[in-house]
Amino acid sequence: MATPTPNSPTQNPSSTPADIRWIYITASNREEARHIGQTLVEEKLAACVNLLAPMESIYVWKGALQHDEEVVLIAKTTGTAVPSLTQRVKELHSYEVPCILSIPVALDEGNEDFLAWIREQVEAG
Repeated sequence: MATPTPNSPTQNPSSTPADIRWIYITASNREEARHIGQTLVEEKLAACVNLLAPMESIYVWKGALQHDEEVVLIAKTTGTAVPSLTQRVKELHSYEVPCILSIPVALDEGNEDFLAWIREQVEAG
């Protein structure tokens, strides 16, 4: 087992494995996705939001099989911002039940400078 270095997440009490999150969101179209993404960044709920389009979703809604083109948003944020971000997306979203999923990022498997930038952007809000 490797010995932790002074700057490793196991030695930094302000960092936890769930500190940085990717939030996976789907939107009905690019305009809605752009509006949600821009709002999250402007309100410091996310440091950055990527829009990926087009994407096809296949699912059952109210008993009927659906095939819809959607846009994926990936928001980079902190674990502490997830509840506020989730609530804000629900307020902005056109869907009755929007897809909003929080995915923890392993702090020892990424660019620590980028992870620190995410924290700085979100915590500045």
